[in-house]
Amino acid sequence: MTLHLRPRGALLAVALSAALGTLAPAPVLAKPAQAATVDIPFEEFTLPNGLRVVVHTDRKAPIVAVNIWYHVGSKDEPAGRTGFAHLFEHLMFQRSENHDGEYFEPFKQVGVTNQNGTTNTDRTNYFENVPTTALDMALWMESDRMGHLLGAIDQAALDEQRGVVQNEKRQGENQPYGQVWEKLNRALYPVGHPYHHSVIGSMNDLNAASLDDVKTWFRTWYGPNNAVLVLAGDIDVATAKEKVARYFGDIPAGPSMAQPKVNVAQREKSTRETMTDKVPQARIYRAWNVAEVGTADIDQLQLFAQVLGGAKASRLDQRLLHQDKLVDNISAGAYSSQLGSNFMIMATVKQGVDPAKVEAIIDEEVRKLIKDGPTAAELARGKTAFRAGFIRGIERIGGFGGKADALAECTVYEGDPGCFRRSLKVINDATAADVRGIGAKWLGPGDHTLVVEPGARVALAEEPSATPKPFNPPAVDPKFSTLPTQVERSSGVPQTKTFPELKFPQLHRATLKNGTQVILAERHDIPVVQFSYEFPGGFTADQGRKSGTANFTMDLMGEGAGKLGALPFADAADMLGASLGASASLDSASVYLSALKENLAPSLALYADMLRSPRFEQGEIDRVKATWIAGIQQEKVNPNAVAMRVLPPLLYGKGHPYAIPFTGSGREADIQSLTRQDLVDFHRDWLRPEQGTLIVVGDTTLKEIVPLLNRQLGDWKSTGPAPQVKATVDVARPAKGRVFLIDQPGAVQANLFAGQVVPSTLDAGATRFDIANGVLGGDFTSRLNMNLREEKHWSYGARSSASSTLGQRPWMAMAPVQIDKTGEAMAEMRREIADFASAAEPVTAPEVSRIRNIQTLSLPGAYETASAVLGTISGIVRYQRPDDYVFKRKAEIEAMIPAQVQQAAATLDPNALTWVVVGDLKQTEKEVRALNLGEVTVIDADGNPVK
Repeated sequence: MTLHLRPRGALLAVALSAALGTLAPAPVLAKPAQAATVDIPFEEFTLPNGLRVVVHTDRKAPIVAVNIWYHVGSKDEPAGRTGFAHLFEHLMFQRSENHDGEYFEPFKQVGVTNQNGTTNTDRTNYFENVPTTALDMALWMESDRMGHLLGAIDQAALDEQRGVVQNEKRQGENQPYGQVWEKLNRALYPVGHPYHHSVIGSMNDLNAASLDDVKTWFRTWYGPNNAVLVLAGDIDVATAKEKVARYFGDIPAGPSMAQPKVNVAQREKSTRETMTDKVPQARIYRAWNVAEVGTADIDQLQLFAQVLGGAKASRLDQRLLHQDKLVDNISAGAYSSQLGSNFMIMATVKQGVDPAKVEAIIDEEVRKLIKDGPTAAELARGKTAFRAGFIRGIERIGGFGGKADALAECTVYEGDPGCFRRSLKVINDATAADVRGIGAKWLGPGDHTLVVEPGARVALAEEPSATPKPFNPPAVDPKFSTLPTQVERSSGVPQTKTFPELKFPQLHRATLKNGTQVILAERHDIPVVQFSYEFPGGFTADQGRKSGTANFTMDLMGEGAGKLGALPFADAADMLGASLGASASLDSASVYLSALKENLAPSLALYADMLRSPRFEQGEIDRVKATWIAGIQQEKVNPNAVAMRVLPPLLYGKGHPYAIPFTGSGREADIQSLTRQDLVDFHRDWLRPEQGTLIVVGDTTLKEIVPLLNRQLGDWKSTGPAPQVKATVDVARPAKGRVFLIDQPGAVQANLFAGQVVPSTLDAGATRFDIANGVLGGDFTSRLNMNLREEKHWSYGARSSASSTLGQRPWMAMAPVQIDKTGEAMAEMRREIADFASAAEPVTAPEVSRIRNIQTLSLPGAYETASAVLGTISGIVRYQRPDDYVFKRKAEIEAMIPAQVQQAAATLDPNALTWVVVGDLKQTEKEVRALNLGEVTVIDADGNPVK
């Protein structure tokens, strides 16, 4: 359950994010193949009560995406009742009249994937992917909360979710730059405009929400005639008509609510303001109010943004990041909304640089693009990026930005489920003159600039709440009718008795001439092929080297290769719609390519250059090094990131290969001292083809891909002796608990972390421990989250996890809590862990059954995407698992009994926990010391004791 602070179109958002994430692509080395035609075919129908239903058939997996959009968001909230739409989203995850208990529970029992709900300014949506055989259950549950919720909403439910939402608000505001969006909303839109206030609302208005207010809100907005239901996946329209009519047909329509008129609120004068926050760098936000969703203008503004600052080699990146080196990152984007959209430029300024200098260059580059328009090459690269993003987005049937989301968005905002076709055509047909003209039309005077400067955090005062006016929704339109009752709801949720079989693609193997093992899993649903070249080492290969060497080296591999410098390399990638990247993790390193099938050969040529001949130019090293160090400083002011920097060294002890910041960024002094030779040496030593495994997933065959790979990589040879990864040595847990406090002055939350080492992923009991962790904190319905979020309302979410590692795994429980509950929340976490480990509150059969079902029944839908398949194969390689590992693990979990899970729970020792608490020391230290959980030490962001 979440909110979108700045909404954007699902379809174009996918394209934009893909474009923003494009790291590198190819020169014109081969004639592109015929471009594949891509689309989302659909059929639709409407029930007599006004519920509009859109159906898309995709039989690749035995799952159905259920996505329902209600056309109500924060724009529709009356004065004095801000935050209602988002609060109600949370309430709809509670019980309904015919289902007592958490809404998630029946879904967990059938293996749901991608279940969530979101609210933005314009709509509220709920979505889940369920096995085909569980569709009746899903539709029963969705229809029960649409038609049978009011009787289940009581004061206790309201108070519970009010507390959760308020902690969500605190959690957002507690982050660096966390008050920016509230400031921007107030500045960009006048008082009274539906977008003036934030989606999450004000604390005062949330506190003032009454039970009558909430019920009136539901009656007004949540009728079938104000909703769109999309069913995508293993379903056809005939089945959809029968099932939707059965479950939704007898729900009466609600009032026909008029949508607010489009009000872009285009501003005549430019304005600016400055605020301070506890951040290491200044950040510039420059925004214009621009055309609404569904217009050619907003589509063309997406292209303008792509050229200006939406790609690695965009104009702003070239000028401010590469040429003048004045910023650590910069981006531009157009974010669409119903009443009016925003065009936004964001720049994080290098320390010591005057933000005014950066602002002047941003203004200069915007004006130049408006005056001259994009070049033919820029325009072509922008169009390719959007097409590639669309293709990659439609691989998923559900979830954020998948096919169901795109169809629902188009239907709600434009009345046409296929509006994405219009958007793609607008972008494809756009000329340089169009892009130039759209910039001139919308990006002149009228922008607002907000500069956040380092300094003290000043709490953003809430605006005075307006006096709520009585709200009387109109009568129901008599044109709506209902179908005869067809569901007997008193018998409860339909039971799912059969489930689809798990299918995992066959793994085909080959060996390249260079000694690399190739593993291929064919996936022919979209014209994309993904590659991951996996090598041993990772962060552990930093032993004997400077911390951060592995990750820094891998990151620099994308900054130019072969004959192409950083910007030409990025341009080549954009032209092909390819995405390349390299990264390291604790135990391995990988180099990635996602290529459009039509551009496979030239994309592989770029990939080969990146693997074999990264340039490691000194100028790029210096540039990235400065940005990298700035990133470390950002980590130190982020409560989660700083904990991930200091906790691992506390768990593993000095000298252990895992005693490093788990962010992988290393330490500032080490990064500062890195030389080009350090990078060259790491690349030579650890990226050795004979030690690599190349995983390929997508639209190809061994017969096709092996010759292409041999052509590019077959003669790649290693040089010098091969280093060996030093075996990790097990460390002892501390004799007793320890507590480390990090001061975060002015924080409105405390971030609590409790950790200890547990046996390796290679341990025979690893799967049993995973199930035990699921019971304690690995799922929304786990003990920790039910306690701190759902029962106490002290946190937006509490969880626990154990990373997969070759050595001892780091197990961590974590919870952000309102700061006045720091001590009590830690005591509850300690009690839950102790009762779980000692069997004072033993593992129950229903708990094991729930986690078992989550882990096994979800598998048929878990491999919907090529990336998911690739990730599992990566684990098979790294942990030397058999090809049928997913089936063996499933069988092990299915046979597991509570006694085995309880035995695994005993792995945890509540008396040997290492605690890290990030929060305002003035408000936390006294409470924490009084708990007597162990010796208390105040440390800084580097883990050093503070005297």
